[in-house]
Parts: sequence; C-alpha cells; structure tokens
Amino acid sequence: MKTLSIIPEVSVIGAGGWGTALALLMARRTKAGHAVIPLWGHDPAHVAAMQSSRANEKYLQGVALPETIQPTASLAECAGAKVILLVVPSKHLAKVARQLAGIGIGKETILVSCTKGIERERGLLMSEVIAEHLPGSTSAVLSGPNLAGEIARGIPAACVIGSAIPEVLPQVQQLFEGTKFRPYTSSDARGVQLGGALKNIFAIAAGVSDGLGLGENARAGIVTRSLAEMTRLGVAMGGERETFRGLSGIGDLMVTCFSSSSRNHQVGFRIGRGESLGMIRDSMTMVAEGVPTTASAYDCARRLGVETPIIDQIKALLDEEKSPAQAMKDLLSRQLRSEEEV
Repeated sequence: MKTLSIIPEVSVIGAGGWGTALALLMARRTKAGHAVIPLWGHDPAHVAAMQSSRANEKYLQGVALPETIQPTASLAECAGAKVILLVVPSKHLAKVARQLAGIGIGKETILVSCTKGIERERGLLMSEVIAEHLPGSTSAVLSGPNLAGEIARGIPAACVIGSAIPEVLPQVQQLFEGTKFRPYTSSDARGVQLGGALKNIFAIAAGVSDGLGLGENARAGIVTRSLAEMTRLGVAMGGERETFRGLSGIGDLMVTCFSSSSRNHQVGFRIGRGESLGMIRDSMTMVAEGVPTTASAYDCARRLGVETPIIDQIKALLDEEKSPAQAMKDLLSRQLRSEEEV
C-alpha cells in the first residue's frame, strides 16, 4: 500500500457515501492543487476495491475517484492531517476516536464531526463522544441538507459548520472555498448536531406516511409538526431555538422528508408498505441513523419531560409494537390543541 510522504491538509475517516462525497469536495477545491486526501475505510477489501477501480461502487456508484484521493485502511495515514473529517456511523465513532487517541494527533489538529446521531446510554452528542476519548482536542461539527449522491456529482448545496471556538469556524469554512458547497457558520454546535440527528427520525415518519399512500397534505403536516417537535426537544437538550430554523434544522428536515434518496425516508416508506425492520436492514448496505437515534431521542425526552408524540410513534413502529396504520391513527386521535403550543 502506498504510504503518504507529506502531511495532508485534510483527511476523511469513513469511506461510506457521505465520507466519499466529502473527499471528492476536498479534491475539487480550487486551491487544493495536487494535494493528497487520505480516505480511510475500516474494511481492507473495500479499500483495495476502491484503489483498484478508482470508485466506491459499494456506497456511491457512478462517481470516479481522482488520483488525489487515496483510499487507505491505515488510520495513521489520516491522523497527521491538519483537519480530520470524521464520517463514520455513530455506533462506531467511539471506537475510531479511541484508535486515533492511541495513534496520537497533533495539538493543532481540528476534528470535524460529520456524523449525525445521539448516543443512547448517556444522550451524548457526537462531539461529546469524540471529546471523551480525545480530551483537549479542537472540534467542530458539520451538518445540513446534504444528500451524498448530489454533492458527489457537483450539484450545488449548503451546510452549516458549528463550533464553540470562534477561530475554528473560518478555518473549516475555508476548506470548501472554490467548490459548489457553500458553508455557513454557527456558534451553536449543540443545536447544529441536534437538528442533524433528530431530523432522521422525522424522515422515517414522512416515509411511513408516503408508504401508506396518505398524500402530500399528510406529509406536509408531518414535516411541520416535526419541526415543532424537533425544536421543543432540541432546545430542552441545549440547542438554540433559532438554529432549528436554519440549514441544520428545517433545511435538513425538508430534504430528508421529501427525498426518496434519503435512507431514513426509504426505511419509513418500506415500513409503511408492510416490510419488517429486520428485512429492511438486511437489504441495506448503508446505515439509516434515524433507527438508533429514535431510541436515543425517546430516552432523552423521557429524562427531560418533553412531549414527543411523533418520536414516540416511530419508536413503537421500530419496536414492532404497532402497525403503521395504528401509529398514524394514534397520532391523529391525540387531544386537540393550539398550534401556538410549541
């Protein structure tokens, strides 16, 4: 395997669809030149296939990888970068962070979490999981309405970068200069992460509605009430209300609830059509983060005393305690209330 001879400016940890799309963005920067972008994958066979075919056919079909993207199974080749984009599934993030801690990263390295999820046991956000294993590290988060396939093909999109460290924001923002990916910044890293994580649950709900054939009016109603629920729980968990009106809140919510390319929408749609969650999982190569996040959000809501009727019904569906039709009926039969009661 080829070894890096220079320290890369940026590396990407996670060779799924989203990680590969971000690596492609880094390779397309006008100022990137011929800089190498290490793209780490946990499966050596998958990495070897990408090296050979110069594509990621398993997770992102039809998009060629330029020579500047170097697939690797060695975390050490990624750990020395000035900026590390962490794009692994939420359930594997702690393990990868521990491995990085064992290898060692530079004091000036910026870790950017691009993973959308909430740890179930303690309700930790992904930045908190990283900080637990890499204390003292400099961190930021990235979220927004970002479908990997579109971004990989160079279609314009926008995101929001969040960090509590003001000087970090422009450093990460400048990474995307010269691309069709427009980054905005926010000091509310908690809210940015919560919007990105919670919207996946509501995408499942929208998918169920579509699977049941309930139509556009029903879907619009679900999305609108999902925003209210996301905001209510997100604020209780420490996010700022205004953040949920932005790209990582309503922006991401809209694209995942209305796009058939959304993995979480696909899960909901297939549940609405009568398939079991086990059958759906067995047929998917990529992780639908809304499934584990539903249980995490449900537990957080119970601890905080926050009312979350949509999350409650999706959890019952995923636990196979209710049918899709019954869950929808229970939502519609709730006590009537004012829309102003957010």
